[in-house]
Amino acid sequence: MTSVGRPPAGPFVPARDLIMPEEMAISNLVANIERVIFGTRQTVEHVVIALLAGGHALLQDVPGVGKTMLARALARSIGGEVSRVQCTPDLLPADITGSAILDPRTGELRFVPGPLFAHVVVADELNRATPRAQAAFLEALDEGQVTVEGRSHPLPRPFFLLATLNPVEHHGTFPLPEGQLDRFMVATSLGYPSGDDELRMLASHVAAHPIETLEPVVTVEQVVALQREVRTVHVSEAVRRYALELVRRTRAAPEVVLGCSPRAGIALLRAAQARAALQGRSFVLPDDVKALAVPVLVHRLVLREEGPGEGQAAGAGVVERLLRDVPVPLHTAAAEESRVARRRADA
Repeated sequence: MTSVGRPPAGPFVPARDLIMPEEMAISNLVANIERVIFGTRQTVEHVVIALLAGGHALLQDVPGVGKTMLARALARSIGGEVSRVQCTPDLLPADITGSAILDPRTGELRFVPGPLFAHVVVADELNRATPRAQAAFLEALDEGQVTVEGRSHPLPRPFFLLATLNPVEHHGTFPLPEGQLDRFMVATSLGYPSGDDELRMLASHVAAHPIETLEPVVTVEQVVALQREVRTVHVSEAVRRYALELVRRTRAAPEVVLGCSPRAGIALLRAAQARAALQGRSFVLPDDVKALAVPVLVHRLVLREEGPGEGQAAGAGVVERLLRDVPVPLHTAAAEESRVARRRADA
């Protein structure tokens, strides 16, 4: 089995301290990206949460608002490699995954990795690729590997796919199937910056592009350790039931033809764990679930009726109504902290 672009294996470094406020590893990652991406902290947090939760992100935005720059800033902040796939109708699966070629010296097939073999991969305007090319991303999204000529090739760790869509252009595009959308942990957008933020952006570009001076604040090995540590953040049964009820009610909503799958519930809880870590907590609160319900669930909904460009807004309305309707479990940070402390003492 060939491992191309994979960082060398090493001992697992416990990262519990890295997610605490005094260490500020995750907060520093967000702040470092904001040196390049102005006025969109929530979106930056969504992307970082998806990375730390082991998921992937979909950015639905018009051109020129900084989608590719966000990916580059993320890659530089973790000291990782970044690659870009410009999706076009003539793109082939081998242009994405890589291909096996005949080595004339040995007479054997040799695997040449494609652009998927990077820590952060930007799939620009994913819906301009044909369904056949779009399908080349599925195995990478699910399993962190690609299979070519019957052989599996692991992708680097961490592996994070940031795909973009232009929601206002529909000519020459191929809608993403529901199964593909369901594999993105979050769907979010940058939007246009405020006047003050755009003025700061212009000032930052006068002498040189700020991306050129961006330095790593964590290593790729630390990111992998943080991903493991995020999975240890405690989720109580009450919070699990709350997330489950939100997911299940999307299936019965009158506006919805196809509601959220069980994968959506898993994604919502994992994202909530990462948000708790970002807040410096070792436990998930209902507020973490509420804060991420829209970016995690909306893109998974298929609505009965929607006009051009209305799907996201209408879907957000459905999820926001459910957030108002579903009873929130009474969790306080102090009570949950005490509960987690008792669990650790008993262990």
